[in-house]
Amino acid sequence: MPLYIHALACAFGLGSWVAINGLWVELPLIVNVLPEGWDLPSYLTVIIQLANLGPLLVTLMHKLCPSRQREKLVIYAVLVIGVSACLLLTAFWKRTTVILGELHSTAFFILTFFLALVDCTSSVTFMPFMMQLPAKYITTYFIGEGLSGFIPGLVALGQGVGISKCVNVSQSSTNMSQPGEEIYVVETQYLPPNFSPEIFFVFLAVMTTISLGAFAALNKVPRTFELSTENLVQEADVVATACAGLDNPGMNESKTSKDDEESEPAKPVLVKSKYSLSQKAFIYFMVVWVNGATNGLLPSVQTYSCMPYGNLAYHLSAALASVANPIACIIAMFLPKRSLVFLGLLCLMGTGFGGYNMAMAAMSPCPLLQDSPVGDVIIVVSWILFTGLLSYVKVMVGVILRDESHSALVWCGAAAQTGSMVGSLVMFPLVNVYHLFQSGDICSTVCPL
Repeated sequence: MPLYIHALACAFGLGSWVAINGLWVELPLIVNVLPEGWDLPSYLTVIIQLANLGPLLVTLMHKLCPSRQREKLVIYAVLVIGVSACLLLTAFWKRTTVILGELHSTAFFILTFFLALVDCTSSVTFMPFMMQLPAKYITTYFIGEGLSGFIPGLVALGQGVGISKCVNVSQSSTNMSQPGEEIYVVETQYLPPNFSPEIFFVFLAVMTTISLGAFAALNKVPRTFELSTENLVQEADVVATACAGLDNPGMNESKTSKDDEESEPAKPVLVKSKYSLSQKAFIYFMVVWVNGATNGLLPSVQTYSCMPYGNLAYHLSAALASVANPIACIIAMFLPKRSLVFLGLLCLMGTGFGGYNMAMAAMSPCPLLQDSPVGDVIIVVSWILFTGLLSYVKVMVGVILRDESHSALVWCGAAAQTGSMVGSLVMFPLVNVYHLFQSGDICSTVCPL
């Protein structure tokens, strides 16, 4: 029975962020089809931020009318919506409409919003449900949550997206003095992937369905496996809960006998903060900056920093960076380091790699080492280290604030959302209104030596 529940907890965690992670690693193929082209990631970052309406509504529901049964219905609803949106993507992701005289991927944006709504809402619904089970199953759930980013990344790599070649294509001359004369131009031709985006979206629907089935089975678990939230909080792994951004109002209490517990209500113990005001300001600054960089600033220009090196480089950077996130979370669970100096150095290193990525995006379509395999390797590794280092910092800062107090973690969530929102809103006009970043074709773009 314990192994069975471990398997269900892991499968349940698969549905947490699989849809958005899946869309992100599929972007190298989608950007070549949809009319937004290289601007598509900047649209997605804003849509994902708008989807935080889901957690807000769930939080209000918990405050106004808390009910464990209602929480289960919300989880069923969001998973069903996730499965439906993935299936609808298979039929409508290419559909476009004309808005203000320009073609836009309206259907894709709407369905992406619902997928983001599902994944954002999972952060405030899945973990409270898992807290009804013994603490040993929490770690297994987080393994499943990590796999929700790892598996789509591997599948996308197996899809074989990004293999392209430059081909001379003949065209009729438009020169009036030499009408009909054939001229040759160089075009980029992408070889077909091993399977289509439609099949990939079906795969995402299957993973979400597995999560839905696992949740239904977990509801059938014998009640002897349940523990109260108070007991779970004392036993749960600190890093694991912070990795999901879950607040923990529980406090350490001195051990008392059963008779004392029954006769006298528990009294909270006030713990003095370990950090000074300046240290707390630094911690919250890291929260704002790390979330702003990883959720808003850099994802908006990933196409511009990677596509000049070829679609394969973009594909590898998107897939492997998505894999780096859950791996960093798992490393933080087993090798936590709370030193602010150490975390500051990691934040600085991650920012350095992010700065390189941003610089290459600003230099598009002619970044450094564009025609060298070394340039391809550097940009892919830079994206992996940028994501991995800042993901580790993000987790450990959450752990630190989680141990401070309930209100500290609430402010941590607010700072994270503020950073993500500001990063997305800053980059959207720069990319889509002022067009500060330029796209190009790896075969036809001529760069100065």
